[in-house]
Amino acid sequence: MDLRFDLSGNKLFAALSRRFAGAALVVHQSTLPKSTQELVSLRASQINGCGFCADMHTKEAAAAGETATRLGLVATWRESTVFTEAERAALALTEEGTRLADAHQGVSDETWDRVRKHYDDDGIAALISLVALINAANRLAVIVRQKGGSYEPGMFGAQFG
Repeated sequence: MDLRFDLSGNKLFAALSRRFAGAALVVHQSTLPKSTQELVSLRASQINGCGFCADMHTKEAAAAGETATRLGLVATWRESTVFTEAERAALALTEEGTRLADAHQGVSDETWDRVRKHYDDDGIAALISLVALINAANRLAVIVRQKGGSYEPGMFGAQFG
């Protein structure tokens, strides 16, 4: 399947992407650990079938020092021993927040309680915002069939400070 539409060459999308990058920068500069940000973004991208975003977040995480073992186990984090309890809470929120159509209650009280245990209000705000932003980015890339494989770490660095 070929790319349906080149968003990068569209004037309207260019304006949108500047604002989107500004919102992402707020999350990027938050107290939410960078490793958690990449794990969350990778997991949502896996669920949504976004090859471009999965490629980007795998490579950014690796460039930041994340191990191949942890990156390889993100999809099976519940059956893995390499994630902290805080990361597990973030990954559970990511899955439930990404699969809203699959769960009539959205994010469960159990997951919410786990998140509250490990993150302060700013961390929670960043986590919720990140889940929303990565899901939006996944949808943009999936709709136009943007493929993974060509991303280079830091490629969008100027947009994210």
